[in-house]
Amino acid sequence: MPAATSDTSKITDYEAATSFLGEWGRFHQRAFLLLCLSFVPNGLTALSVVFLADTPDHRCALPAHLNLSAAWRNSSIPLEEDASRGGALVPSKCSRYKVEYLLNYTERGLLPGLDVNLSNVPKESCLDGWEFDHSVYESTIVSEWNLVCDESWKKPFTSSMFFGGILAGSFVSGQLSDRFIPESPRWLLSQGRVEEAEVIIRNAAKMNRIESPPVIFRPLKNEGRTTETRVLNICDLLRSPNIRWLSVTLWLVWNTLTIAYYALSLNTANLHGNPFLNCFLSAVIEIPAYALSWVMFRWCSRRLSQFSTLFAGGLFIFIILFIPRHLVALSITFEMLGKFAVSTAFAVVYAYTAELYPTVLRNTAVGACSTASRIGSIIAPYFIYLRTYSVFLPYIIVGSLTALTALLSLLLPESFGMPLPDTISQMQRFPGCCQERPYILTRTKEEENSAEEKSLARQL
Repeated sequence: MPAATSDTSKITDYEAATSFLGEWGRFHQRAFLLLCLSFVPNGLTALSVVFLADTPDHRCALPAHLNLSAAWRNSSIPLEEDASRGGALVPSKCSRYKVEYLLNYTERGLLPGLDVNLSNVPKESCLDGWEFDHSVYESTIVSEWNLVCDESWKKPFTSSMFFGGILAGSFVSGQLSDRFIPESPRWLLSQGRVEEAEVIIRNAAKMNRIESPPVIFRPLKNEGRTTETRVLNICDLLRSPNIRWLSVTLWLVWNTLTIAYYALSLNTANLHGNPFLNCFLSAVIEIPAYALSWVMFRWCSRRLSQFSTLFAGGLFIFIILFIPRHLVALSITFEMLGKFAVSTAFAVVYAYTAELYPTVLRNTAVGACSTASRIGSIIAPYFIYLRTYSVFLPYIIVGSLTALTALLSLLLPESFGMPLPDTISQMQRFPGCCQERPYILTRTKEEENSAEEKSLARQL
């Protein structure tokens, strides 16, 4: 990572120096549009697993050549309680009655349920494979590779596939961003690369059809100080108490948001009705969510926006627990409202995080938060699998986790209406941490002389 310098003379007046560009010219519109488009591959690759890895209804297959009567062929699969369907009796997906017993009963002319008590017939696993329902999907990875009835490796495989889709989409999105979107001039200034920053600003002015001044970034006088260079990296996010508590809190918020967002997105295949329509509704609901996040970010408190959207998401998810089973449309409505609130919170946290960190660490900090949230991406599919024990268990855990994290987000500092920090010393104080200067990257002449005297004394 390039070295970060403490010389803030080139960046303390950044807002004033670039004010001639305006707020929403062609340059800003182009950058905004390209950034939005760069995320499209991420969504396509990550959420395609909803359809590619869906598990169709299935049952044990019977060899076609078996000389079974129609009655015993229809009764070859035992009935079991399905927790995801409220304990209703459904045909077993992973076992059948032993074939040799069925052949014996057929030869003797016995009828199932009348002459033979089915609860006394021995069972066996699906030795001849499975029959899959093709009414919704012609085939999926699960049906092609028989990824059923062996949960010890099926769930990790699906989770790995989902995480791989996220990585692939992120890589493509990153390549598009690097190729077509210019570097941040503010960050270039923090690295001392003034000439490169001026080139970008002049190109932006040309695109906005505005004449740029002869000199954009005028150096400020910084008498009595010397510049000292220090390399900043991800470890600096944990080096001092103030920035450490901020980073840990944001990592927890990001992880919870990722769990809730992807759990609700992946659960669309389990909702009643057409899975394609449910997934479409789950995607469309994000459009007003992002519009609301823009309104909040323009006029509302950052901390209250993050808290209210997170808490509302947890509340909507909890309400699903109390909706009667036959009110399917109402359950789907509240699940979509939960997705709406979580999507809004996810949009807010990106910009909120960027505002809390200084320019010299902003890109590293946002990247670290996004990387830490991949833990949530990995474990999100496992929350969906909890419905095999109880259909309400995923809602209980995700709802409570989201609501508790909303309370935790109240500890974050407020950044609404405040200038972006350029150096670590300009960061806001995390509640409970003493006011401190965790990094002293500039030293006066007197401080340098004192340091030299102390060093000489140690040598003597």
